[in-house]
Amino acid sequence: MDIKTASALRRLRLVSAPEAVSFILLLICSVLKRTTEFNAVPVLGAVHGILFVLYVLFWADAWNRTKWPLGTAALYFVLSVLPTGGFFAERKLKREAEASVIAARARKEKEGVVGGAGA
Repeated sequence: MDIKTASALRRLRLVSAPEAVSFILLLICSVLKRTTEFNAVPVLGAVHGILFVLYVLFWADAWNRTKWPLGTAALYFVLSVLPTGGFFAERKLKREAEASVIAARARKEKEGVVGGAGA
């Protein structure tokens, strides 16, 4: 995995959890707006909107760079519109990143062994 692809996945992972938190807070504030005098919906709506737009932009960039199958890309998009989906996306992306690092290290070691044997 090249550095730009890794960076795209990292950006998506880093915005996933805050986007999920903002969505949950927005839902809570929506209920509070209807049941009390408290109204933080305009502020949290803007914050969530910005985070959601960033998530979608980072998702599109990650999909473009990783060449995910349509099903994987759709899963990450659907997770963005579920209230707690961002937490699941973050965990899944973290596992993928760790697996790619392990695979890269294994390839490097294999190349080192092959390169060292012929020298």
